[in-house]
Amino acid sequence: MLKTSVQRFLGLIGCVMLLLLALLASLKFGHIQIPFESLVGSFVAYDPGSLEHLVVRSERFARTTTALAVGAGLAIAGALMQTLTRNPLASPGILGINAGAMFFVVMGATFLSLNTPADLVWAAFSGAATAGVLVYFLGQTAGRGISPVRTVLAGVAVTALFVAFAQGLLILNQDRFESLLFWLAGSVSGRDLAAVVPLLPIFAIALLLALFIAPQLNLMGLDDDVMRGLGLKVGQVRLLAGALVIVLAGTSVAMAGLIGFVGLIVPHLARGIFGTDHRWLLPTCALIGATLLLAADTVARLVIPPQEIPVGVMTALLGTPLFLHLARQARRTL
Repeated sequence: MLKTSVQRFLGLIGCVMLLLLALLASLKFGHIQIPFESLVGSFVAYDPGSLEHLVVRSERFARTTTALAVGAGLAIAGALMQTLTRNPLASPGILGINAGAMFFVVMGATFLSLNTPADLVWAAFSGAATAGVLVYFLGQTAGRGISPVRTVLAGVAVTALFVAFAQGLLILNQDRFESLLFWLAGSVSGRDLAAVVPLLPIFAIALLLALFIAPQLNLMGLDDDVMRGLGLKVGQVRLLAGALVIVLAGTSVAMAGLIGFVGLIVPHLARGIFGTDHRWLLPTCALIGATLLLAADTVARLVIPPQEIPVGVMTALLGTPLFLHLARQARRTL
């Protein structure tokens, strides 16, 4: 663990460098390999007649931007959820937030003919909030508040319920089956930059608000009476943090579908390196989350070319063993 501010600052710079390498790899590698000169030229001297320039500008740049935003958003949402619930297994994917958002997105696309992420994001917010409320009430234990075990079980049940509903809608809507299927698998391919850009300010504002309440989040592990004695407005902080989880997870699902385990894996990696101070933890989660999803998407293109594996499958392959490891570690405290 990095303990001093200088060590953490240097570690943050290292995370930025890794993110830049992941960005370069995401733009360069795929079924069509892009030489570095063509990659640079596609931005400084764009030639519409060049296939390599066209691939970078029309497909990979939007794909990379989507992975960058979604990875950072899911990682921050996971860190906030683990802090709020005091549960090391909490994440938007495990507790049903992503599944709820995904189901409402599929409903919006099926019944309201919504197509672009900017149109679908409001449906995603509604679904994420619905799932969050369901898990909150199902996770309550009479007289003792929220139970970590009941919360995880409730999240698994809510996830299964919403995924089953979404699959049922897909079966009934055969005309749009292929266009909607990616929300179940999770994918950042085929994104239109013009549709992605309007959602980027939502991510930026949510991340800034999360950083703003970082000092208050450092106190959330204390007893409620102690926090109030220290002058912390506990209810307001929890409400704002919960709203940020809904916004970040919902926007991520509207852009890329059901991508799991990023919100679970990244906060644990960041804590292992930078500790529990949210002033360092949250920006580190954003950097590592973006790097992880970019790397997973790049690898997904290279495993069985020219076919691609959905990035949601790649994150599941990485996250499932870690989830089982964390579950074994946490069983003594849950």
